[in-house]
Amino acid sequence: MVSKLSKNHKILSTSRNYREVVELSKIKNINLKLIGKHGGSTKDGKLHSSIQRMDHLLDEIVKFAPDMTVSFCSPEAARISYGIGIKHVAFSDSPHAEAVMRLSVPLVQKLLIPWVIPKNEFVKYGISKNDIIHYKAIDASVIVKEKSRIEKVNVNRSRKTIVIRPEESEAAYILGKTESDNIIYEISKEDKPYNIIVLARYASQKNRLKEKFGKKVIVMDRVVDGKSLLNITDLFVGSGGTMTAESALMGVPTISYDAAPNYIEKYLVRIGLVKRETSPKKISILIKKMLNENKTNRKKARMILNSMEDPYLKLIEVIKKI
Repeated sequence: MVSKLSKNHKILSTSRNYREVVELSKIKNINLKLIGKHGGSTKDGKLHSSIQRMDHLLDEIVKFAPDMTVSFCSPEAARISYGIGIKHVAFSDSPHAEAVMRLSVPLVQKLLIPWVIPKNEFVKYGISKNDIIHYKAIDASVIVKEKSRIEKVNVNRSRKTIVIRPEESEAAYILGKTESDNIIYEISKEDKPYNIIVLARYASQKNRLKEKFGKKVIVMDRVVDGKSLLNITDLFVGSGGTMTAESALMGVPTISYDAAPNYIEKYLVRIGLVKRETSPKKISILIKKMLNENKTNRKKARMILNSMEDPYLKLIEVIKKI
């Protein structure tokens, strides 16, 4: 959605993963300006950074005076838009992110959500059911459908490649959980060698994993377009977030360890594109079974992907009515 908007609109962003967003914006040729930074894992750090982001964001918004705000439920965007009288349309697929929802949802005019999430999951945060619009897609479908340049990722192709995406350990709804460490340990001690690629989210996470596992795993030093990496992946292990959904919709055998239970992950498990397992030892066993089966869901994934609508078109439809 951002890539489509970027053709004619100015894009501002805040993110936990500053470097990752900068590099991805270059890969995807998006005109992006990052405002502020994430506050890390402490409550006072998060609050201090949020106040700073709001201050910097206000200056930018006053300069170019937009007619409307579109956000992924940004508390800072919601407060500023409300404060200076700009209408605000938001997307969300994360009612489990309670802190963010409480600070943003009550202030938006319209909220767009995937059809697999009941509207009442957001009504409880202070928005009328009439102001919530369903779209028949999950957000990862936009990324998977988007045409992008496939980068070459060098791995030993004589081995099976397993990609692991650790949880967002600095997110308020996870904060501190590191179950992925135990999963990586169980997989890396197997006799049969795999290419174990870990796509860390933060510099601190990357450094810790390198120190802990050494040469047993490949911790990516550079930001790689997710589709490029999944293109050479034999099996993906994720925490149940966006990249788990991307992998599933590309038909890659996918395991979710469900770090933050959510409706999108439940939907993908229900339709058979994702296997859920939370025990590190059982995940290791399941990986061997899935790799030996050599079975993919590519045909089924393509059919489900093609049945999903484009949320961007739903956004335009909503904007015209406001």
